Amino acid sequence: MSHGLDLGHGAQARAEATHAPPLLVAAHGLLRRANRLILALGSVALVAASLILSYSVVSRFFFHAPTYWQDEASVFLLVGVTFMTAAFVQSQRGHVAIDALAHMLPPGANRVRQFVVDLFSFAFCAFFTWKSVTLWHEAWVDGQVTSSTWAPPLSIPYGVMTAGMGLLSLQILIQVLAGLLERVER
Repeated sequence: MSHGLDLGHGAQARAEATHAPPLLVAAHGLLRRANRLILALGSVALVAASLILSYSVVSRFFFHAPTYWQDEASVFLLVGVTFMTAAFVQSQRGHVAIDALAHMLPPGANRVRQFVVDLFSFAFCAFFTWKSVTLWHEAWVDGQVTSSTWAPPLSIPYGVMTAGMGLLSLQILIQVLAGLLERVER
């Protein structure tokens, strides 16, 4: 459900009609294209994770072959898809929201509520991004690996988490700025 303060469906036309700064329109367009690419890659990653897990089950059941990398690879893929597609979901306002207040409030109060929610969401996601950067940097510098036999570097999931949260923060920031511009023009 779209709450009207975002650069989502039809946002390009609304942004141009409301005389949004070219930088905001360009950032939104770039993020929209990146989200589409990430969504396509995420779909491939989900199929890959399901194939890897299916192979793991078959090889253990029929061949009694130990699997030491399949579970971890699948988890890495699923975590990557989850974080990397979060900005796309936010652009569609697809995250879980409680709409009870939205239906009871007058339109003006609902716009304020949505703006405050976006502002707090941005603050949380920006903080999460910053903490993800510190985790990624620590894993990269220290050469941290998982505790499994395969031992892939932890910088991979932390890097994906950092990129995904950074994109989500950028998406929310664009929506907050669009909301501010909408208020100024009223």
